[in-house]
Amino acid sequence: MKFNEHHFFHEGTLRICSSLDINEAAKQCYEFLRAYMPLEGIDLNIYEPELRSIRIIALHGGILKNMVADQLVPLTDGSIDFIEDKLANLEEVDTVVVANRLDDTPVAREIQKGIGLTMGSYMVLHLVIKGEKLGVAVIYSGRENAFTKKHADMLALLHDPFAIALSNALRYREVVRLQEMLNDDNRFLRRELHQISGDEIVGQNFGLSEVMEMVRQVSALDSSVLLLGETGVGKEVVANAIHYSSPRSSGPLVKVNCGAIPETIMDSELFGHEKGAFTGALARKRGRFERANGGTIFLDEVAELPPAAQVRLLRVLQTKEIERVGGSEPVQVNVRIIAATHRNLEQMVKDGRFRGDLWFRLNVFPITIPPLRLRKADIPALVAHFIERKTRQMNLAHTLVPAPGALEKLKNYDWPGNVRELENAVEREMIRAYAKGPDQPLTFSDFAWQENEARNATRADAPPAGEKPLPLELVIGRHIKEVMGQTGGKVQGEDGAAALLGLHPSTLRARMRKLGIPFGREAN
Repeated sequence: MKFNEHHFFHEGTLRICSSLDINEAAKQCYEFLRAYMPLEGIDLNIYEPELRSIRIIALHGGILKNMVADQLVPLTDGSIDFIEDKLANLEEVDTVVVANRLDDTPVAREIQKGIGLTMGSYMVLHLVIKGEKLGVAVIYSGRENAFTKKHADMLALLHDPFAIALSNALRYREVVRLQEMLNDDNRFLRRELHQISGDEIVGQNFGLSEVMEMVRQVSALDSSVLLLGETGVGKEVVANAIHYSSPRSSGPLVKVNCGAIPETIMDSELFGHEKGAFTGALARKRGRFERANGGTIFLDEVAELPPAAQVRLLRVLQTKEIERVGGSEPVQVNVRIIAATHRNLEQMVKDGRFRGDLWFRLNVFPITIPPLRLRKADIPALVAHFIERKTRQMNLAHTLVPAPGALEKLKNYDWPGNVRELENAVEREMIRAYAKGPDQPLTFSDFAWQENEARNATRADAPPAGEKPLPLELVIGRHIKEVMGQTGGKVQGEDGAAALLGLHPSTLRARMRKLGIPFGREAN
């Protein structure tokens, strides 16, 4: 039958482009070409000058049984000179080179050693796109003088399909490499941000022991968590602890301050929008929930959500689906929700300012974080932590230390701004002390008036009308502190706090540990 170039090109192109897997394409092409020429192996390879090697990208055929894909074949100086001379004079290189012996060039001899053959012949198809050499496709035979000019002409017809297939394979390898680099960078940056953001839980063995026990209970699950507490107590830090100790720790943690997003763009920010959904929507945009897919979303100040966003959030909790603004198709999301607020959501529900059904969905596992005034025993550890962190952040040459009595001064203050206020106070004092000289201690002298104000201030135990009653533990803690003050810190004995309170001394100590009230040496 007469050879038909168009049929050969068409069928050969179909085989070469039959699969995105370059090795599968090499196999299909090998099976096709066997009907036209006496080949026993085929490979595609590239030259990597920085590694001084040939890299086998794809191969097939029994004659190449000693080689594998992605294998490097080291080159000698003579082989490198031979290749670079060819690359420098690419216009003079024939598209197909027929060699009747495996060892007729330095490069062929290196390949011959890798194949493990002692004799044979081959054809080399040089693959060039827009004047740039990509690599070569090589056809092998175990016989010498196996290939003719006719075989070379047929192989030359497949130059473009081979070149495109190799180019696509190299581009895909580069995409995979960059993706792996990006994933590695993301993991590294997440670890760095986790450290920089101050996520260490200071006080987890004392004032926050109950909080951390609840974190341990819920972190391994996918249940929604509601963090309650005053502004500045560290709700975001606790949210980080839940996420990074959960099975979702390798996924994203997306944080949203619901009070900082204008109501007009709230839906778009949370749930995304479709192209053309509104003026300025020039392209589809993924919202925060889609970006958090596979991980956790932290909704800080959730009480600030407008009614329309509350309805959409309720749907996410119920169906695990969102709908982009301007879209009609639901989008599945696998997201754990951690919400936080300093507001009294229960009262807001009664007042009609927050949806009751959403409140019940969010309030699956509430965790109340106590204010700093109820865990003053943590202040020394917090101060030491902030000094260490600020020394590193401010790039100070030496570490500053508190002056004698400074920590007691801090303990006598009620810290309405909680841990955040304490952190700012430490940084402010470090700046002042460092400006005075390297040996200046942290005196916190600006707290003299605050200490006096804290002593003279009166806190009514009874809450104002309409507000939520104080927690029982808060009232108990204040009473124990008052009695401990009357006894001069004495727990045991007839005139000790335990006797005045009608408790066994061990019971009182256990209660004080639980409430974060110092006693004994710790109080001193």
